[in-house]
Amino acid sequence: GATAPGKKITARLKRTLPVRGPQAPTLSELMRWYCLNTNTHGCRRIVVSRGRLRRFIWILLTLSAVGLILWQCAELLMNYYSASVSVTVQFQKLPFPAVTICNINPYKYSSMKDYLSELDKETKKALETFYGFSEGKSKVRRSVDERNSTGSDFFKQIPLLKFEDFSKTVIDLRSGQKRKIEGSVFHKDSSIVNSGDSNDIIGFQLCDANNSSECALYTFSSGVNAIQEWYKLHYMNIMAQIPLETKEKLSYSADDLLLTCFFDGLSCDKRHFTRFHHPLHGNCYTFNSGENGTILSTSTGGSEYGLQVVLFIDEADYNPFLVTSTGAKIIVHDQNEYPFIEDIGTEIETAAATSIGMHFTRSRKLSKPYSDCTETGADIPVENLYNKSYSLQICLHSCFQKAMVDSCGCAQYAQPLPAGAEYCNYKKNPNWMYCYYRLHEKFVKEQLGCQQICKDACSFKEWALTTSIAQWPSTVSEDWMLRVLSWDKGQKINKKLNKTDLANLMVFYKDLNERFISENPANTLVILLSNFGGQLGLWMSCSVVCVIEIVEVFFIDSLSIVMRRQWQKAKKWWNDRKRDRSGKPPQAGDLERQGHDNPVCIDEDLPTFNTALRLPLPQDNPLPRTPPPNYSTLRLETAFTEQLPDTLEVGQH
Repeated sequence: GATAPGKKITARLKRTLPVRGPQAPTLSELMRWYCLNTNTHGCRRIVVSRGRLRRFIWILLTLSAVGLILWQCAELLMNYYSASVSVTVQFQKLPFPAVTICNINPYKYSSMKDYLSELDKETKKALETFYGFSEGKSKVRRSVDERNSTGSDFFKQIPLLKFEDFSKTVIDLRSGQKRKIEGSVFHKDSSIVNSGDSNDIIGFQLCDANNSSECALYTFSSGVNAIQEWYKLHYMNIMAQIPLETKEKLSYSADDLLLTCFFDGLSCDKRHFTRFHHPLHGNCYTFNSGENGTILSTSTGGSEYGLQVVLFIDEADYNPFLVTSTGAKIIVHDQNEYPFIEDIGTEIETAAATSIGMHFTRSRKLSKPYSDCTETGADIPVENLYNKSYSLQICLHSCFQKAMVDSCGCAQYAQPLPAGAEYCNYKKNPNWMYCYYRLHEKFVKEQLGCQQICKDACSFKEWALTTSIAQWPSTVSEDWMLRVLSWDKGQKINKKLNKTDLANLMVFYKDLNERFISENPANTLVILLSNFGGQLGLWMSCSVVCVIEIVEVFFIDSLSIVMRRQWQKAKKWWNDRKRDRSGKPPQAGDLERQGHDNPVCIDEDLPTFNTALRLPLPQDNPLPRTPPPNYSTLRLETAFTEQLPDTLEVGQH
């Protein structure tokens, strides 16, 4: 029909017109089209600039701008995950923290003598053997049951040893004879052995019960440290075999420890304290524990409105080998936190008034991706053994206890029991000491993985303590004060207390300023996108649409061109292979039919004059050109049979 010539012309144009734009056949043509049509002026100047020098300058400037954009955007991304710290101070009524108090001596020595008689006897024998110490010359006021006993197998297996000349020749405590021992040497309290007298090196040997050739020697440059460590090792083994109810009776009661109590100017008593049993410190008492659902608060700062207690220490009933200092240990903590007395406890002196001023601070850190902290500890693969809110210390202690149970088959005495486990003792677990020391060595060297698993808590409360000490009671008031306290204690009036048995403690807020330290994102998503846009506009005069255009041209269109060329090569190879198999010679029209469709003429409209002008000039063989259009409006038809007279005159003129 009538549209047949138009379709033929369209097909011819699609085959012969040079293709530009996203459908360009080559990457170079695509890049040229992009530079001429993009909104980034630098790319356009690269193409339209005349002269190599000018073009090189524009290429250098454009690449520099791109580099600056990438650098600035990388800085913006790194700053996006940073946090700013803000500090807010508020003056208000503050909740009073929990205050846990423990006697440094965990159990009354008079009650523990029957359980520790053999251990004390071995310790005194070591002092006499190594240092010529005899009880008659000592200031120790206690006597140990000297019943006929050669000692248990436990003491025979792990005796105290004295090393000679930095060698592995030792003097055995029990036999007094020299012998050679084998094993790796570990110095517990110093990496450098005392360079003075080598005879001062004391230690003990731990061997694997399943393999006697596997031994470790633990030496100490101080004889005091060696004897205390050896004593504690056997002490934990004995205490692990005593039931909890019995140990609570052997330790101090609230009536034993507390003499007087005041809080916020009002009298208080043992009913305001909650007892909990600590494996290493015996019975401890927590003021304002919040167990009954009530947490005390204070509306006034100063020592007169805090907690004031007088403690009865009873130095005469101290274990001479277990503890070497006298007094009490306290820790200030939140009601939901576990009091780690052995880690961060503060020691209180006897015969002194200790004032502890507090500053309260609440802190909150941002979790991932800003910091590697945990909100509740639920994402940490370690069971919380303390039944308190998560903290880093709880996680580390729980992780070590779990490793102890898995590796040694029993739990370490100083930490809570996991479900289904029992504390280690030499009778049931003869290998636990060697296993414990080996495991603790790995823990300190961060080889157990606990330090890698456990994380800081994102939210925590902290009481910064300022301690001051004064002599108490004063010389002029000592006599009457000690007599009154003796009466209150129930002693006879003629037997007053010794001031070294007493400690005065005051815990109070120095001010009621609550400091809240919080982390906030330094940048939000809106600010980040705005900064990106500013950098793109500053260096490349580019917008989001320009970025989309870059993605389309450099990724989508470039990949399309590469895939299309590969497809054309594969198609040509397949056609050549088919022709070779059939034996047909290539037809003359094949070359003319080869080419590509021109997307400029993808529509069905007839070609325009401007489109036709874009046809390339013929090269070797002239191709048939499109004939001019045969429009009827261009035909001149005479409307008159003869020329008018006036026109003739004009023509003559």
